[in-house]
Amino acid sequence: MSPTAQVRDNLETLRLHVGRNTPDEHKAHLGQYMTPGNIGRFMASMFERTSGPCRLIDPGAGIGSLTAAFLDRWQESFVSVAVTAYECDPAMHEHLAETVGQYRVEANIVHADFIDMAVLQLKGFAPTGYTHAIINPPYKKINTESRHRHTLRKVGIETVNLYSAFTALVVLLMENGGEVVAIIPRSFCNGPFYQPFRELLLDQAAVKHVHLFGSRKKAFKDDNVLQENVIIHLVKGATQGDVIVSLSSDPHFHDYEERSYPFDQIVQGPEKFIHLPTKENVEIHPRFDCGLKDIGIEVSTGPVVDFRLREFIHSEPVEGSVPLLYATHFAGQTIEWPKAGKKPNAIMNVSEAQKWLYPNNGFYTVTRRFSSKEEKRRITASVCDPAAFEGAMALGFENHLNVFHTKRTGLAEEIARGLAVYLNSSMIDEHFRSFNGHTQVNATDLRLLKYPDRATLFVLGAWAKDKGSLTQKDIDVKLSELQ
Repeated sequence: MSPTAQVRDNLETLRLHVGRNTPDEHKAHLGQYMTPGNIGRFMASMFERTSGPCRLIDPGAGIGSLTAAFLDRWQESFVSVAVTAYECDPAMHEHLAETVGQYRVEANIVHADFIDMAVLQLKGFAPTGYTHAIINPPYKKINTESRHRHTLRKVGIETVNLYSAFTALVVLLMENGGEVVAIIPRSFCNGPFYQPFRELLLDQAAVKHVHLFGSRKKAFKDDNVLQENVIIHLVKGATQGDVIVSLSSDPHFHDYEERSYPFDQIVQGPEKFIHLPTKENVEIHPRFDCGLKDIGIEVSTGPVVDFRLREFIHSEPVEGSVPLLYATHFAGQTIEWPKAGKKPNAIMNVSEAQKWLYPNNGFYTVTRRFSSKEEKRRITASVCDPAAFEGAMALGFENHLNVFHTKRTGLAEEIARGLAVYLNSSMIDEHFRSFNGHTQVNATDLRLLKYPDRATLFVLGAWAKDKGSLTQKDIDVKLSELQ
């Protein structure tokens, strides 16, 4: 066995041992998930600059798996290699030193907080100008008033998670032409909270390549990581061109495939949302080009936050109450209310609560805000039929639902049913997954979709009403006929 293969095998054994013997609470506290060897090797293969001097940075280096993967692949290509590896967890220090010590490189192992040290560098207290960065940053939210948030603002970084903070800092620390390869959650691709981070990345660097995993379970299966991760390759200060988007169904890359896309198909709109196609030519048909405002429909997050209105909520209907609806009350196109279980079924129709209620005067289309990890569809839409709540003057929609309405009143039946058919189509599911990489479906995401005009929605809804029970094939065939 070659020395490189021996190092590789020993590192993978050590990674598994350390991972299994590190308490989950400790991992969560640090946002710490170590990179499997095959993923590290793939990340190392993405670099293009492989000559001259190399100044490599690996923040949150752990036991050194990514640094080792990079050096195994490229060390002999450079005239010199200097490695700077950051790790704040004392439990990793000995392992990291041992890993880096097996290579003939200039090594600087820093046992300190990367955010603090990087900000000092960017403020001019230490040199910057790295040529290469390979990074699996920690995954943990940063509170608005936390010390890290205030420190990051000193260098113009506004973000909500350690992974985006680390990645932004690394990009700023690179010299022009420097390359960054990072494995990070896909959640940065959309949503308002990550917009400043997206803008920083796109202003500072060109996106060269993004790799997607077909299953969110498999990339970090040893650590039960729930995020859907991507690997992104950036080049500081480069001219933006086409973007390679690749896909594999598992972390072994056996079925790897890639396509090149124009940049304006990947990054869209003033929010700089990043669309990552998972199938060839997944696009909304040009005929379906209306915004919700164009068709006189709104979508809102369910306004009832149950723990804030606890005094008005009851497990079962009582005199003076109206239905309170949770995601659990909807199963496909059927409504089960009241429903025995942990969730309440009623909210009092009193003056103090009325601003949180919708009138039961028409049909509403609702979607769940959260899907399970491996659910077939990300968006699941149902129709709220007023006849299911005969005699109720109003309805309460709990905060884990999104509600389609018109000025807080119900929709015509055909429009509500047409919306549900459209949102439940495979076409919409694939399009939505191209820019939304997590299980949450927010009202903002739904507003960004394009919809059929009212006449088409009416036709869809009338067909659905007449047909009754619908299969996925029924829905997809009908949509294809309308295109």
